[in-house]
Amino acid sequence: MRVLVITPDFPPDVGGIQELMGSLVRSLPAAEVRVLALGQAGAEEYDRTAEVEVRRSASTEMDRRLAALRLNARSLVEARRFRPDVILSGHIVASIGAVLLRKALGVPFVQYVHADEFRVRPRLAALAVRSADATIAVSRYTRDMALAAGADPARVRVIPPGIELPPEVDVPREGPPTLVTVATLKFSRKGHDVIARALPLVRERVPDARWIVVGDGPLRGALEEAIAANGIGDAVELRGRVDDAERDRILERADVFCMPSRVPEGGDVGGEGFGIVYLEAAARGVPSIAGEVAGARDAVVNGETGLLVDPTDHVAVAGAIAELLADPERAHRMGTAARRFAESHAWPLIAARVEEVLRGVAR
Repeated sequence: MRVLVITPDFPPDVGGIQELMGSLVRSLPAAEVRVLALGQAGAEEYDRTAEVEVRRSASTEMDRRLAALRLNARSLVEARRFRPDVILSGHIVASIGAVLLRKALGVPFVQYVHADEFRVRPRLAALAVRSADATIAVSRYTRDMALAAGADPARVRVIPPGIELPPEVDVPREGPPTLVTVATLKFSRKGHDVIARALPLVRERVPDARWIVVGDGPLRGALEEAIAANGIGDAVELRGRVDDAERDRILERADVFCMPSRVPEGGDVGGEGFGIVYLEAAARGVPSIAGEVAGARDAVVNGETGLLVDPTDHVAVAGAIAELLADPERAHRMGTAARRFAESHAWPLIAARVEEVLRGVAR
């Protein structure tokens, strides 16, 4: 089976969709895959060692709309050369070329949907899911958005993102009780502001609790102000952007992962489509605290692999954090269950489900 993957989001760029698409194409050994993605810094080095053939079009440095148009135009050329059995569109902005190729060459296509696109570009998202031979939604939340946009229910499959499992190790969690958040400081919906308000309440029950924040972005200044306003500067470490190895070391030594992401009213884009970072924490035996909204409800099993709370209520968030930090045995039990949950999302298992959809459409 020859699969042409068209995606604006692909490594070495970082992000949830980039990680998903990069790992997925490496996990489809039974297919001949060619990827068409946008050019970016570090792409040449990445492509040389990639396990699949990667072609680049335009650049992430130009206007994103123009880059998307050039990506779609290039897809028409690549499809005629590669002659795929099926096209996988990794983002709705790649669906324009996929729709044209379906009409011109009769090549069926599968559309991935993640969540934000239904708010940012609702008309294009609706066209994509109505035209696709099959739609893969990363969560029930995203599936519902696809159905509301007019997708045929019989053609929508919920397949969560996968994870590349690290070896299972039981790292001693020494030192003060530690809460970790890994998220870009770009969207207010990630909940850093709520944690900043919650931490003083947490410290009333767990005086030596500390919070490590991994990630950087334009909202760092606002977070620093919130930390100062809540008098928690001595309990917070802002690590900024770190490489994957350092991020993993921080997670391995965490007691609890917390990202109470919410669905904002107006403001920036919608809620988490899924939240791969919850799986990253789970794979290292760390329970998560997440908002009981959007795709996080599929990424965290409430009461088993972590706790789901009202992400807008700092008192509720504080209660959940303190509950787990003050009860290491319960947190450890949840962390063990979280690891088992992550194992059920290992990429070989998830990729097999995606491949089943691709083969069904290709036939």
